[in-house]
Amino acid sequence: MDIQKLGNLLKTGETICVEFKRAGDGAKNDTFETICSFLNRMGGDILLGVSDDGKVIGIPPNSVEQIIRNIINVTNDSNLLTPSFYVYPEAISYQDKTIIHIHVPQSSDVHRFKGICYDRVHEADVKVTSTEQIAQMYIRKQGIFTERKIYPFIKKDDLRLDLLPKVRNLAASKNPEHPWCSMNDDELLRSAKLISRDYQNNTDVLCGAAILLLGKDSVIQDMFPAYKTDAILRRVNVDRYDDRITVMTNLIESYESLVAFGCKHLSDKFFLENGIKINLREKILREMIGNVLIHREYSSARPARFIIEKNQMFTDNANKALNHGIITLQNLCPISKNPIIASFFNQIGRADELGSGVRNLYKYVKLYSGAEPVFNEEDVFKLTIPLDDEYSPEAGKRSEKTTEKTTEKTTEKTTEKILRLVKATPTITTARLAEECGISIDGVDWQIRKLRKMGRLTREGGDRGGRWVVIDEPSK
Repeated sequence: MDIQKLGNLLKTGETICVEFKRAGDGAKNDTFETICSFLNRMGGDILLGVSDDGKVIGIPPNSVEQIIRNIINVTNDSNLLTPSFYVYPEAISYQDKTIIHIHVPQSSDVHRFKGICYDRVHEADVKVTSTEQIAQMYIRKQGIFTERKIYPFIKKDDLRLDLLPKVRNLAASKNPEHPWCSMNDDELLRSAKLISRDYQNNTDVLCGAAILLLGKDSVIQDMFPAYKTDAILRRVNVDRYDDRITVMTNLIESYESLVAFGCKHLSDKFFLENGIKINLREKILREMIGNVLIHREYSSARPARFIIEKNQMFTDNANKALNHGIITLQNLCPISKNPIIASFFNQIGRADELGSGVRNLYKYVKLYSGAEPVFNEEDVFKLTIPLDDEYSPEAGKRSEKTTEKTTEKTTEKTTEKILRLVKATPTITTARLAEECGISIDGVDWQIRKLRKMGRLTREGGDRGGRWVVIDEPSK
């Protein structure tokens, strides 16, 4: 939650998907009733420490950590919120006061708090007691989410349960105290909502999300015969391809294969953010591949694609469009197409809060390519990322902070220093050059590409065991 979006919520006031709570002495039942109703309707945002009229009251700073811990404990307790659901409250400083923001996504399940089902109607949380009304909620959710479709004859033997240790390790990497780490296989599947309740036959069954996330390859192809993701490189042979893989396995291993394909063919660029070295390529691929796997409409016969070209890369996939046209930061209204899969990816650290992927891509693509991504939502969702191997985030950062004249002088000095160092030590590494010149490795790569284009530098041999050769400029 950024400050601008927070300010907009406060100005807009309470709506069907925005709720304010004072919560000065902690989160009470009405907070969890709202969480329940948001899960059952279309999701929303809860702000604790704000009065009904949008005035920021604030939370006592010494109570913030305890309130957040209590919210996490209650929403993870299946005896209170059924089925349990993981939310991640965050403390935000606004106008010198602390408030707590809780983003609640739309759930593919029907939830109850303390045995009571709540729905969101206008700005109120309404108890739903009628059997017919509750049945309609189940019907509505199963009609929206393909992943919710149940398969009564699929058994746990049809799943790759050998992947669950990896799932626990990934969850623990994000949160060392993650509940999945102490659960057995059956408990984990239920917690992840991969086991659903067939109320017509009063039995527990596996849903489509379980098959897609953990199914054996043969089972996935039987249940979703059109399911596959083509990853294609087209740079030299644009009529066909230079490299290609077809991924038809579970979503956990599909993610790994597609990210590895991207890493194989994309430039590795780094950026220093708040003193931490950020791998821009990995940041972009995480969001891009996560998006094409999480939000795809799996009932469609159209395969998904991940294509890398010379000046751009893109993904496209079948989509159940809720909005149409170009998505920007200004009109972003995130709605999860497969909330069970989205939540699962969130738990294992391969996705973040709904909507964060768009914001992250706008941020990191600008650093990676010097341009902005394009999100086009229609019946086929297409995400396009511009590519520019010559663009350097290090060079871009310098040009913003200095005048053009100063930048040229600084770049010229760095160029000459690299030539001197390479001439003295032809086997010098880019890491050592970066250290000697006081710039990033990516900055060194940018300089080397420039020198090779100028004809001042060439390479003999491979990356290992090779050497640099400086070509002196002809005397004038």
